[in-house]
Amino acid sequence: MATPQIIEPLHLFSIPPEVLDNLTLRPSPLAQPQSSEPTVEEQAPVGSSVPGAASCNLCPGTALNDVQEQRAHFRSDWHRYNVKLRLQNPGANPVTETQFANLVDGLEESISGSESSDSNATDASEDKVAALLHRTRLKGKSRSVSPEGRNIPKSPILWFTSASIPDTQFGIYATIFSAYSSSDTYVQELREMQDGGEEGRQWAVFMTAGGHFAGAVIRVSKSVEEKTAEAAEAAAAASAAPKKKPKASKASSKPAFFLEVIQHKTFHRYTTRRKQGGSQSVNDNAKGPAKSAGAQLRRYGEQALKDDIRGLLAEWREDIDASERIFIRANTANMRIFLDFEDSPVQKNDERLRTFPFPTRRPTQSEVIRCVTEVLRVKISHLTEDALAAQDQAVLDSLPKPKPAPVPSTKPPPSEPKAGPPKLSKEEERNRDLWNRMLDMVRKGRLEPLKTFWDKQGRDLAGGSDSLLPEWLDPKDGANATLLQVATSFAQPEVVRWLLEDLRADPTIPVPPQLVKYKDGEADEGQTAYDLAPNLETRNVFGRCAYIHPDWWDWQGKGRVKTILTPEAEAKQKREEAKRAKMRERAKEREAAAKPAIVEEAEPPKQDKPAKAVDQKPKAGPQRLGGSGSNAATEMQSVTGLTPEMRARIERERRARAAEERMKALGGR
Repeated sequence: MATPQIIEPLHLFSIPPEVLDNLTLRPSPLAQPQSSEPTVEEQAPVGSSVPGAASCNLCPGTALNDVQEQRAHFRSDWHRYNVKLRLQNPGANPVTETQFANLVDGLEESISGSESSDSNATDASEDKVAALLHRTRLKGKSRSVSPEGRNIPKSPILWFTSASIPDTQFGIYATIFSAYSSSDTYVQELREMQDGGEEGRQWAVFMTAGGHFAGAVIRVSKSVEEKTAEAAEAAAAASAAPKKKPKASKASSKPAFFLEVIQHKTFHRYTTRRKQGGSQSVNDNAKGPAKSAGAQLRRYGEQALKDDIRGLLAEWREDIDASERIFIRANTANMRIFLDFEDSPVQKNDERLRTFPFPTRRPTQSEVIRCVTEVLRVKISHLTEDALAAQDQAVLDSLPKPKPAPVPSTKPPPSEPKAGPPKLSKEEERNRDLWNRMLDMVRKGRLEPLKTFWDKQGRDLAGGSDSLLPEWLDPKDGANATLLQVATSFAQPEVVRWLLEDLRADPTIPVPPQLVKYKDGEADEGQTAYDLAPNLETRNVFGRCAYIHPDWWDWQGKGRVKTILTPEAEAKQKREEAKRAKMRERAKEREAAAKPAIVEEAEPPKQDKPAKAVDQKPKAGPQRLGGSGSNAATEMQSVTGLTPEMRARIERERRARAAEERMKALGGR
């Protein structure tokens, strides 16, 4: 029996019956074979390529048949991404084309360039690849498990084989099948797809990215009547020319790649900054709303784009309802334009929703046609069983080895964690916060806020001015002490006076052990708040209050106040303090006057070169400028202790006087 021949390209809805009758799903869960005519969108197995074709050493699964394909690959975003990824991290594994498409889906707009060769588009594409490297991570991919326990990435293409055509594999995108399909029902669904029904099959396709939108309703399969009429015309044409020599037998005539556009629409709005990427709304959410004129225009463009798309969906509602599949190419933010509004023709849980499992370019009408054509075209590969087995083994060898099972630890079980502090109720937390606020005002001497706080909340909180502070406070902060003792230890005389006179705080309460002062290594028993005063001003508050209110407390007994500060004693104290202040000032003046003499003795002044002649014995005959040695010595003593500038000034004056004397002498002659 002659082997049927397949005419390429092979349409998904026009597969010959002799192929469908013996079609089976390839059982291997490993990487899929390569097509004899691969395209950029096809998914290739890692570490394999088509025999006789060139390949890229960095990008896995490439097959480059000629120089044009090589140049196109090296300019593609996929290749440039892998190159930059390897430069940044030499140990990183390059991504496959499908993995790269998944990364692209996470960006605000497609990073692939448009079909234009404009240099600006190239620059923008390069910036977006850099943004992808810095702003995205590899998304989790669905994986299958090999018999050895290794995770193997699933391919978006399902591969089938036919017993009537040996060493030939047929690849079909899994996205066209139902979400409930399994390996047992794929072939049956393919056979049902060949029936176009009464009106044929149609798909709705929508793409949006970077402010660009493209949508279309496309008829992808003819009806049963049209297919029957075409078959009758082909048979009539064959019978009308019986004398012609028949050509070599083929499985079927060359199938027509049917594609009919019913509706189409494209438009663009200004939503992203040039070479920046990302929509204005995303930037506003991250950094706050910008106030520039360009930002306002981009916000308007986003709203206008949303309104235009939703208006188009409402206009095409009947065609969308009649579509068998709905392909939407958009990121998460833009996907809400199609789904999140009232009376939308596309619902979130619609089983018809699909996305393209390969990278897409800028949304245009030609890009929509290209993507639909790619999905409809059946991939064909011609590999032997040995080549397939070698391909599977190459994939297994390239995968990381499974991690060994963890060895049970021999360490003793960890001890039970120590119980932390008990959890406080809301009321307890509130009380602690109030205590901390009041103590902070006492320590810092904020008297007016303290009075207001005491009248509103402090009196009820503390229970009185003589109540001891809570034990949960740090001992250094005054646990088990009184407010008077805390204010005295922090040297706040105004707060101490308010506590003693206005609140009648008890100064005879002994201080807690942590506040007791030690002298010569021994603690004086019975210390009170007066003993904690660090300065005279604070102690005077106690003495003054003891004089004004002598009958309130046992001031000099239990209160340990050493001096009752009468007005006469206070005036005497002020006079003594003023006397001591004057004595201190005089001492400072004497020290300031004695300081230059000490400096002169410690550091003898440097003498200028002309002054060195003073120390020498006077010579007979005419002398140099400066007079005799005795006079010069006397003058040098007079400039001792002066600054260099003053000595230079005196030296100039002396030279001037000497010159005048010489002029007078010459005039007398």
